[in-house]
Amino acid sequence: MTGGGRSRWSRRFVALSAAFLVVWQLGAFVGVPRRAEVTLALFGFVFHVVFGMAYLLVPSYFGTVLATDRAPAAHLAFSVSGTVLLAVAASGGVAAVGGIPPYVELVGAGLWCAGVIVFLAALLWSIRDNLLGRQTGTTAERAEHEWVDRYANRFVTVSFAYLGVGSYELLARASALPGLTDGYAPRITHLLAAGFVALLVFALGVRLAPRFLGVPAPKSLTAVVLPAGSIGPGLVAVGLSDGPAFVAGAVASATAFVGFAAVYLVVYLRSDKRRVGSGIVLLGVLCGVLGVSVGLSFALGPLFGLPSLSAVGIAAHRELNLLGFFGLTVVGFVVQFFPPTAGRFRGANERTVRLSAGALAGGLGLSVVGRFVGNPAVVTTGDGVAVVGAVGYWYLLSRLLVEIGARRTG
Repeated sequence: MTGGGRSRWSRRFVALSAAFLVVWQLGAFVGVPRRAEVTLALFGFVFHVVFGMAYLLVPSYFGTVLATDRAPAAHLAFSVSGTVLLAVAASGGVAAVGGIPPYVELVGAGLWCAGVIVFLAALLWSIRDNLLGRQTGTTAERAEHEWVDRYANRFVTVSFAYLGVGSYELLARASALPGLTDGYAPRITHLLAAGFVALLVFALGVRLAPRFLGVPAPKSLTAVVLPAGSIGPGLVAVGLSDGPAFVAGAVASATAFVGFAAVYLVVYLRSDKRRVGSGIVLLGVLCGVLGVSVGLSFALGPLFGLPSLSAVGIAAHRELNLLGFFGLTVVGFVVQFFPPTAGRFRGANERTVRLSAGALAGGLGLSVVGRFVGNPAVVTTGDGVAVVGAVGYWYLLSRLLVEIGARRTG
């Protein structure tokens, strides 16, 4: 597959991700059911950008190229249609009027899994001669990155395993297939979000951040982050929402999130190449620390006689991770790959990027605070501010990607 072909499909996945971010935030603002909101956030916004960037980065990070130019196209069709159907099926408000046949969720899950099969087959076939990641594609000029690059590669295939298991569980939940778990939706969400996305962000992030900021990632911290991030999600999914496995998984996940934040903070503070995107990533990883801290309180609280899961705490945990960690981290890395300042359109500047990201972060903060103080007006205001940020990000990114496509075909 040519470099231009890989870049073109990555741009399409990223552009659709930005559109899903707008739809997700509009849905949160008008009050769609929680399951529909999580579906739009995770399957629509987060997964599409992760898939797109994985097609671009994973083969090169394993010292090879994507083996086929057909997989991304088929995958995109499956994943978009599957996400839309899963979101419709999760929309209790629509289902209440009898408008959704019972097979919609099954079809959506089947399409989603078909896309995952294409994705995993394409990437695993591409790296089949180097599954342990000994070849890293690291140039001689960056020899100081080699150890971290090789170590991080080992955990990419672990994240792929989580994607496969989580997607199978999604299909089993909607069908007569035997599940590995009881089909409890939060278990599946943890397998997919923490097991696949977060672990892949950690594994690719310890390579990406040093490239953007020009400072090697600390080896000792990286050596802790990735193993903890690989075992935590599985234990949480199995043990949710009590018991030794849940506690151990929560501790391991918290260790991974805090460790990754420490890795990024060390690299960020030592760098003289800080840009607006790197600052947004820093804000995202700090939100991840807050989100996992709330989750850790669910596991450790009962050990000290404190209340366990609460609706407010669950909502804060969800929002800090989905919009905070995943959302801001994704936006930060994307605007470094596709800097709006490279565009020639109105608003193509760092100030607009800061305003958009600031609106997302500010809206998140208002929403979380509003939930804790029990003020729905503040929550609604926060959701509205986040919509503005999402639209701003979508505008900047979509305009730039259109220009890039026109330049390369002109």
